[in-house]
Amino acid sequence: MSDSSTLAPRQAETNPSGPDWPRAADGELLVGGRKLSRIVASVGATPCYLYDRARIAGTVATLRDKLDPAIHLHYAIKANPMPAVVGLLAMLTDGLDVASVGEMRVALDSGVDPANISFAGPGKTDHELACAHAAGVVINIESFREIDVLGRLSQAQGHAARVALRVNLAFELKSSGMRMSGGPRQFGIDAEQVAEALQSIAAQKLAFEGFHLFAGSQNLRAEAIIEAQCRSYDCALAWAKLAPAPVRRLNLGGGFGIPYALRDSRLDASPVCDNLNRLAQRAAIDLPGAELTIELGRYLVGESGLFITKVIDRKVSRGRTYLIVDGGLNHHLAATGNFGQVIRRNYPVAVNGSPAGTELVDIVGPLCTPLDMLAEQAEVQRAQIGDLVVIFQSGAYGRTASPARFLGHPEAAEALI
Repeated sequence: MSDSSTLAPRQAETNPSGPDWPRAADGELLVGGRKLSRIVASVGATPCYLYDRARIAGTVATLRDKLDPAIHLHYAIKANPMPAVVGLLAMLTDGLDVASVGEMRVALDSGVDPANISFAGPGKTDHELACAHAAGVVINIESFREIDVLGRLSQAQGHAARVALRVNLAFELKSSGMRMSGGPRQFGIDAEQVAEALQSIAAQKLAFEGFHLFAGSQNLRAEAIIEAQCRSYDCALAWAKLAPAPVRRLNLGGGFGIPYALRDSRLDASPVCDNLNRLAQRAAIDLPGAELTIELGRYLVGESGLFITKVIDRKVSRGRTYLIVDGGLNHHLAATGNFGQVIRRNYPVAVNGSPAGTELVDIVGPLCTPLDMLAEQAEVQRAQIGDLVVIFQSGAYGRTASPARFLGHPEAAEALI
């Protein structure tokens, strides 16, 4: 974590009216066709997260329109594991990707066929491997130990574990927010060890199904994603010749990013989807019967979510105006810049309604730390005590990616609208 109190003041970079969400005549934000204040009242508390189901469905539909039906779309639950959100996306996508037994339980409860659930993670315990094997989900192998454990489980249970090999590629996804491959990584088995790993999978008589290749996340450059997809596909073709069984599943990861700041350019997904469609055509010849999959989390839900917090105090300190709100880094760590950001940038933020005039403010939470800065020198409508502050782009890596028990404040509520 970096101490945001050391950052120099900046010029405002926030649109005072926020992103393009519908508004009522009085300026109130509309979520699912209802005024924000009434929704918050029905939820019963601030801070809270609200997720717009129509926006989620619209994002999926737009993406589906660009993709060949041969491309399978999976939702990565870690982005937002709220059961209602997972249940919605279970109906809209072709499968779910999980990273823990807890997430696997949510996925199974959604009614998705276990055949369409995959389990990744660099530190799967023996217990987690046993649960995943018993459930019949695809396990993305990330170490030689996992191969040995699954071999013993398969022999003891009398049926082979379904596995795919997650590979730490020799390259990274350029310009990605988080790099998941290239160089030393805790994720997957190094590309140089793929042949040995495939031999071990065969020796343990596991049910090999394919490869999981995830180069990075939160990328706004179509050309970088396309390059990573093509290189990943070529690697998979070479490794398929060494595999103990035909490739049935090829997961090319995700990486699709969303804009968080005004200067961010929105990802043009059309060329990325066009490239995927070309790869699907190649795969029909190169890997007959194999499913090409992309797994997306943030891209499907990030822009559908709002974080709502209430102004509990307003003060001026040496010429600088502070709005103190009831939600902080314990509820929305990412918005404070302490969740992987190298340079802190404001999320889009606005005050609900249409107060007269705008002003530059620092929006801070109630915690006893200078890290609790939700927006620094943001231009917003002038706010008073009791007004609702809205942080946009909050549908992914929000509530469950935050240290909820820090300083003992109540947890944020959430609702799918």
